[in-house]
Amino acid sequence: MASTGSVSGPHPFRHGGGRRDAGRLLWWAVDSAPGPWIRTADQLLDLVDVLSGCRAIGIDTEADSLHHYTEQVCLIQLTAFGGDSWLVDPLALRDLAPLAPIFADGTVLKVLHGGDNDVTSLRRDFGFSFRTLFDTSIAARLLGDTEVGLQALVRNELGVELSKSSQRDDWSRRPLSPKQEAYALADVQHLMALASRLTDRLAAAGRTAWAREEFEALANLAPVEKRTGADGFRRIKGSAKLARRNQAVLRELYVWREERAFAADRPPFKIVAAEALLALAAAPPATVDDVADALASYSRLGGEVEVVFAAIQRGLALPEDQLPDRDHGERPSVSAAARRRVEALRAWRGDQAVRSQLEASIVMPQRLVERLADAGPRTLEELAAVEGLRRWRVAEWGPALLAACA
Repeated sequence: MASTGSVSGPHPFRHGGGRRDAGRLLWWAVDSAPGPWIRTADQLLDLVDVLSGCRAIGIDTEADSLHHYTEQVCLIQLTAFGGDSWLVDPLALRDLAPLAPIFADGTVLKVLHGGDNDVTSLRRDFGFSFRTLFDTSIAARLLGDTEVGLQALVRNELGVELSKSSQRDDWSRRPLSPKQEAYALADVQHLMALASRLTDRLAAAGRTAWAREEFEALANLAPVEKRTGADGFRRIKGSAKLARRNQAVLRELYVWREERAFAADRPPFKIVAAEALLALAAAPPATVDDVADALASYSRLGGEVEVVFAAIQRGLALPEDQLPDRDHGERPSVSAAARRRVEALRAWRGDQAVRSQLEASIVMPQRLVERLADAGPRTLEELAAVEGLRRWRVAEWGPALLAACA
């Protein structure tokens, strides 16, 4: 198994190559006492010594994206296989580099749940790289589970009920309450037992290779982008469908919202929803009063109506040569043959999802349907060369995909 994304050699949840001791794992996950806070350099080095001897560790993070303009990782929860759990405080520690070798160590399994945000945020804030991951959410989706949230998985697999009462808290505030500490620790304390159960289920379903490749892709995710300039408006869903003149209006509105959010240290969506900006850009109000009506549900923006109207007017008045260029990432017009392949692939995907008892997006995400239709592969080699098409899909459904494309 490739060490960048999965485990090679004996699985850490198995003892001496035999069956895992499920009872011992579940006892530890439920009853072990929480470990200490890690707030000093010496404490961190001691923790690294402990984790370096572990076959597997659990990882989770908490951030403050719901409360502040610039998101940061505010808490890192770690648990050791068969041992304690810890709360690492990035707001108290200036340097988390001692953790880097463990996260990058291919012999230590890192277990996460819905780890894409954890991986990309830790890479962004601290430059960490990752090898040998197991994501319990990905595993559950590959198994066709309909409930893949951590709370549901822990309840269904382990019979333990987790509280999600602190899910939307501001994790940048200190001190944390005992309730918040318990919530944060619970997010990692059950990961080992959960991963053990899902490992067995993947093997029984013959989908271990699927998971290995998906975990490898997770380990290689690029860091979360920090906020970019005016072109950030392109991340608003629906912006690509606007005419260039309307995109210019949306760009001006986006810049206004970013400046307003930065000044208030609030997430931009709490200033005004992206959907509201898109609506203003798609049908620009002709008067200040029209803007006031459009923003009537945002009481805090009463003093911003004229500023918003001015932003709209700037976008409408821009010279033609200053309008936004078409985004290179936008999908060009497709041929009639490619459109027919899209329809054939979507029909195949729907049937296969039923047969495999999987979500259609697991069988084939829409972006891959379109990419495959554009490429129109005729051989398995051409199929395998399509960007983003996992090896497991080619191995599992290669001939059927070629038939749909034909």
